[in-house]
Amino acid sequence: MSDSPHTAQASPERASASVDAKPSTRHRLARLSSITRLIKFIAPYRAQWLGAAIALLFTAGITLTIGQGVRLVIDEGFVAGSTEQLRHAVFFLFSLSVLMALGTYIRFYLVSWLGERVSADIRAAVFDNIVTLHPGFFDTTRSGEVTSRLTADTTLLQTIIGSSFSLALRSSISLTGALIILLITNLKLTLIILACVPAVLLPILIFGRRVRALSQKSQDTIADVGAYAGEIIQNIKTVQSYTRETEEKQAFGREVERAFQVARQRIKQRALLIAGVILLIFGALSAMLWIGGNDVISGAMTPGDLGAFVFYALLVAMGVATLSEVYGELQRAVGATERLMELLAAQPEICAPETPLGRVEVRPTKALAAQINLRHVTFAYPSRPKQPALTDVSLQVPEGSVLALVGPSGAGKSTIFELLQRFYDVQSGSVEIGGVDIRRLDPAELRAQLGVVAQHPDLFSADVMHNIRYGRPSASEAEVMAAARSAHAHEFIEALPEGYHSYLGEQGVRLSGGQRQRIAIARAILKDPRILLLDEATSALDSQSELQVQLALEELMRNRTTIIIAHRLSTVLHADRIAVIADGGVIATGTHQELLQHCELYAALAARQFRETA
Repeated sequence: MSDSPHTAQASPERASASVDAKPSTRHRLARLSSITRLIKFIAPYRAQWLGAAIALLFTAGITLTIGQGVRLVIDEGFVAGSTEQLRHAVFFLFSLSVLMALGTYIRFYLVSWLGERVSADIRAAVFDNIVTLHPGFFDTTRSGEVTSRLTADTTLLQTIIGSSFSLALRSSISLTGALIILLITNLKLTLIILACVPAVLLPILIFGRRVRALSQKSQDTIADVGAYAGEIIQNIKTVQSYTRETEEKQAFGREVERAFQVARQRIKQRALLIAGVILLIFGALSAMLWIGGNDVISGAMTPGDLGAFVFYALLVAMGVATLSEVYGELQRAVGATERLMELLAAQPEICAPETPLGRVEVRPTKALAAQINLRHVTFAYPSRPKQPALTDVSLQVPEGSVLALVGPSGAGKSTIFELLQRFYDVQSGSVEIGGVDIRRLDPAELRAQLGVVAQHPDLFSADVMHNIRYGRPSASEAEVMAAARSAHAHEFIEALPEGYHSYLGEQGVRLSGGQRQRIAIARAILKDPRILLLDEATSALDSQSELQVQLALEELMRNRTTIIIAHRLSTVLHADRIAVIADGGVIATGTHQELLQHCELYAALAARQFRETA
């Protein structure tokens, strides 16, 4: 059994700007920081966004010019009754349409390209940062939530950058240009339009805040749904074994319904916002048409001027309506950006020192002796800081020797392995390789010297070749096969439908437990490490396979420093030293015969196991 803690079901703590700052101030600062980080992802593609901006200005200018084409069609075509002038006016409008189509194509392509490119860059950057984070980060962050942020949030950002943001800019430019032309054309009618602007902006501000808060909450609930579904799918055999399908359907249904209710509230607020804006805008247009129509009848303005004015007023109306609709989407983008930037800003607590080994002469980790020392180590997992997993543990493993760790489940044996790989740092004491505290070494160089075979090995859904070669990516196929033969895995691999190129399914589900373990052993053999960490490496094997793999392991352990976690004492009788671990401490060390005489716990374990074996 592993001594690592179960994954906690809490969300990561939000980064705050200052303890003394007000929550609203901290939130604004965090939002501003997230937007600034997002801009940094867009900045490298200057040619694309400059091209998109030029195309945007071009199409906005063409849109504004169309209003003059409408005026020409009405005054010089319809009212004047001239077919020739009508033909020229219509040709002018058609030419503008061609230019509009060309500009729109360029704008749409560049903006959509930017959306896809930036979202891909953010997704890659977030993933690159995630894989460097220490395992303690994932003790308090669900993997499903991280996956949701990598997929759903980046997809949302792609839509915003590649569509909504462009619409907002285009509407803003068209709205501004149309208002300027309206002021030049007819001041009285323009004042009617402007008088309604505050009334339109008021619901945008009121409902916009609600939409922003609900958008953030909606993204969080969607992440919860994804995390829950991922967990159930990952443990589907357990769910079906305990016939919990009905209960899990109901529980997932409740999660989905909760997400729907939050989304429904968000949609309701956005719908009210859009409806209110449309009502106010077209109410103003109706008033403007009444007044403008009377001016046409009285001869104060031409029908063409009124037609152009209506066109520009519609541009203003559509611009404001689009902005009000896009505003909600932009609020969702801000929420998604914050969630992604939280992951991007997360810093690994386990990292290489700036000056390895301090002021001592810098030597690569592989030059250090493969000698392990634990000196008065005390450690508690971040998810349960008040419950030490190890307390004042001291162990010495000379180079080339074999140390076995035995004791009840949960005693702290696997925790020692986690500390040796520096997945966590100790709270007090030190873990040393070759007499050097591993906190003064590069974690990558340290782990390159370690070979681990876990009790429940992790395999990837790729083929057998990839899984074994994971120990040394540069290995040839011949070397991979040689490692598999040493692990007594070659025969069953060859029997697979596609041999070494057979895909194993998620977590190697297409293999038996013993086969998965032999793949993991082959991977460790291929890595050829100087230090071996074997966590009950033969526990899942039948008697015949266990004998074969035990012989392979003995050959592998020769001249290597090895630590073995064992629940079956028969597998560690050959160890140079055996350490008995209980309640997070070392209660005795010695050979098998010495412990039988001087350690009651070990003698009891041995008596029970060998009696059961007999």
